[in-house]
Amino acid sequence: MTSDVHQIISQVYKAKKDSHAADELISAYMPFIKSETARFLNRPPDQSDDELSIAMFAFYEAIKNYSRLRGSFLKFAALQIKNRLIDNYRKEKKNKGQISLDVNDDDKTDLKETIRDEHDDYAENELRDATKQEIEELSAQMTEFGVTMSDVAENSPRQRRTLEICQKAVLYAKNNPEILDDFLRTKRVPLAKLAEGANVERKSLERHRRYLVAVLLICTNGYEIMRGHIMQVLKGGEKK
Repeated sequence: MTSDVHQIISQVYKAKKDSHAADELISAYMPFIKSETARFLNRPPDQSDDELSIAMFAFYEAIKNYSRLRGSFLKFAALQIKNRLIDNYRKEKKNKGQISLDVNDDDKTDLKETIRDEHDDYAENELRDATKQEIEELSAQMTEFGVTMSDVAENSPRQRRTLEICQKAVLYAKNNPEILDDFLRTKRVPLAKLAEGANVERKSLERHRRYLVAVLLICTNGYEIMRGHIMQVLKGGEKK
């Protein structure tokens, strides 16, 4: 089992730099990609399904974004696929709702059905399940750093000034992946490097160390849904 894990990690790292190797890896794991797509669709996907193409692209994104410090590649890829499919589903529903508001006499679409589509229970349940899964995974990973969800809640910045200090530190870490890798490897927040690089007070970061553990983990481990939420809290933190 361990040799299989090392083998796929080796294949992923090779695929990061070699497009031909990436194509081969995608081809080899098509059963896995189809399985994750079927889990979302509640049926086996057809070659003509857009969802299958989206899942394949998400798998490719997983290859590019993966680090061995993030744990299981297939677990990481499965989350990437699920998040991309949920995003696509919600966009499609929203677009259909906007179009169907402008109906003609021959259109059989009822306005009530359109509104119902925009708040589709299936999409909301999928998003809720995916968010719950991310929270459970984050909570489990935080225990390796000696931090709990309660610690994070109690340790969160209360003042705008301290929130801005944490924001600068997180953004500096995101722009310097080697710091995030060091954080995952040592399981310690690199307070000195963050303070110096972001030009902020180290004492302020020290007071919110447990909070920073959670935010930095969210930024490094594929927690796509929670990353979106946390960056909204950090107001303008996500720069694309």
